[in-house]
Amino acid sequence: MAAPRSPLSRLLTVLLAGVLAGLVLAVAALPGNLLLGLTARSALGSYAALPASLKTPATPQRSYLYANDGKTLITTFYDVNRTDVPLSEVAPVMRQAIVAAEDRRFYDHGGADLRGLARAVVANVKGGGTEQGGSTLTMQYVRNVLKTDPTRTAEERAAATDPTVGRKIQEIRYASALDKSLGKDEILDRYLNIAYFGSGAYGIAAASQRYFGKPPAKLTLAESALLAGLVQSPDAYSPISGDKDEALVRRSYVLDSMVATNAITAAQAAQAKAEPLALHPTAQPNGCTAVSQGHDDWGYFCDYLRQWWLTQPAFGATVAEREQALRSGGYTVVTSLDPKIQATAQQQATKVYSYDNKRALPIAAVQPGTGRVLAMAVNRHYSLADNPAGQANYPNTVNPLISGGASVDGYQAGSTFKLFTMLAALESGRTLSTGFDAPAKLPTRYAAEGPGSCDGHWCPANANPDWMDGYRMMWDGFGRSVNTYFVWLAEQVGQDKVVQMAQRLGITFRADSDATFAKNNAANWGSFTLGVAATTPLDLANAYATVAAEGTYCTPVPVVSVTGADGTKVPVGQPSCKRVLDADVARAATDAARCPVGQQSAFGQCNGGTATGVNDILDGRPVAGKTGSSEENSTETFVGFTPQVAVAGIAANPDDPADSVGSAVQTKVIDAVARVIATAVKGQPEKAFAAPSHELAGDPHRPVERPTVPNRRQDPTTDDDPRSALQRWLDRRG
Repeated sequence: MAAPRSPLSRLLTVLLAGVLAGLVLAVAALPGNLLLGLTARSALGSYAALPASLKTPATPQRSYLYANDGKTLITTFYDVNRTDVPLSEVAPVMRQAIVAAEDRRFYDHGGADLRGLARAVVANVKGGGTEQGGSTLTMQYVRNVLKTDPTRTAEERAAATDPTVGRKIQEIRYASALDKSLGKDEILDRYLNIAYFGSGAYGIAAASQRYFGKPPAKLTLAESALLAGLVQSPDAYSPISGDKDEALVRRSYVLDSMVATNAITAAQAAQAKAEPLALHPTAQPNGCTAVSQGHDDWGYFCDYLRQWWLTQPAFGATVAEREQALRSGGYTVVTSLDPKIQATAQQQATKVYSYDNKRALPIAAVQPGTGRVLAMAVNRHYSLADNPAGQANYPNTVNPLISGGASVDGYQAGSTFKLFTMLAALESGRTLSTGFDAPAKLPTRYAAEGPGSCDGHWCPANANPDWMDGYRMMWDGFGRSVNTYFVWLAEQVGQDKVVQMAQRLGITFRADSDATFAKNNAANWGSFTLGVAATTPLDLANAYATVAAEGTYCTPVPVVSVTGADGTKVPVGQPSCKRVLDADVARAATDAARCPVGQQSAFGQCNGGTATGVNDILDGRPVAGKTGSSEENSTETFVGFTPQVAVAGIAANPDDPADSVGSAVQTKVIDAVARVIATAVKGQPEKAFAAPSHELAGDPHRPVERPTVPNRRQDPTTDDDPRSALQRWLDRRG
């Protein structure tokens, strides 16, 4: 690739002229074969002595992210916009055009065309016209590899274009060695994949897409000639960002050169010259803020994948190396994102709240048994664009509202945390038929002051006493979401066991106050079962997916496969799963979780639920789940699952927890999550939940001695935090 010459370049020409003076005088007299023989005898180098990058070029390439179908492009990552393609996927006229434009004697010389170089030296010394470079395609390839090799230092890359005689002679030596060791087509293949064509496009594949929106195999004669003409001065001649008239002049030059090399006829050249410049510029997306048009909601999944990528040692020893690998490694990443599920989730999230609403409904969908994340949606645009005055994070934000992290601790999920209490109780040997006379209010041993206290102790109440109070077992306690039943049950099991259960199922305490309480005082976290700890839809969906998978926890993962630029599969992204619950315990919890959604347990003990409309939306298909309302309805949550998918949605104001979303939105959240589940299971075989053993079910018909309420004042010095969940949320944010 030639470029306008500097004074140093002219000095190089003069110096090189002196070095080659004898050769210049002999050029006219020496036969071609004898000249080439002289080249070989001049010890111009051997293949073994070549830098490793010239043998196996480590050129930076764009990485592609696809949805789980392997076809739907999400976005690309790159520092340099290029992708290698084999020569067989480049139109023959393109191959002929680049040879005619840059190196007509490509198939005749030995890598360094001393005859052409001598001719250029003579012309440049005489002056009076356009300077000639004399560089062959092979020499240009050497220069391009050495100046872009990511394994070399910045100084070494800069030296590849130094205007010195020594550098030029080394370039000749390397080119000669390559020519003796590689076939001409291999050299041409490598050159076409590294040459710069302007407008940010490196390599023929990127150039073909950038200028004409098509793969290089479909380039026409006129298009090929235009692209071939760009490499001499890509920025100046680019018809997108440079001089269109100059680009057409160069196109004509290339077409005439193709006639001179007998690649085409004069008539074909004339016809191609007459064609108008028909560009179809296509800009490749770069990064998560440049996802496919109309799908900026995919950005949240993309960002989650990028964060996952940066934790994987397979892509480098440090975060910086892994970031560079994503942007220059040429990976093909088939993600776990399901476009249909994602579309439904986004539609439902924006149906509940518009993009311009300060409140949000983040939704996550996870596949039980693999941990693969199928969808991540929220009524926000993943964008760095400015928001209207007074609107901090809507409609545009790149904060991880669905997965958590950075400044996002999560949201209270209310009674969905009762699942962890039930699991801890079942694991301790209690049965689903464990009974308790649940009062409207339950005095506890935890010291507290204020409206929610009874004689100086925390006193949780049922939201709907007429429907919730009375003798309850796990089935109807869970189905009707009876607070006093589950607070009592958590006390029987031990609050620390409940907290540990949540952590085993993947609940992460991102808020410092939650993490500290869980570490130092979990045994006194009385309100934990009511969902006062902050969590995210992704953590919650995956926790319930663990129950759906009969006790097998899988680390959330956003990919199906990752393939390197050389076609080798990278050993990452496989499900990482382990058993964290006895299968029978998980089945028992699932049996009780049939009650909230309007279905019946295997033992016929469901007698009411808080989300009975789910059964109708799923048309009777086996499903389970749980609603959750935090204190003063600051958030509303629903998690639902089948054996094939688990979905969670939490309505909240991410910027202001004091802005209660209200109870009226609960039915909308339930409906939204249920419809995402319906899309996820559509077309899949219906799977039933396995019934738990009779040992874990117990005997609901046998009279049970009902436990009495223990002395709630046995520990008046407890250091449990008596503040409301909302107040604690506000306090930890100052």
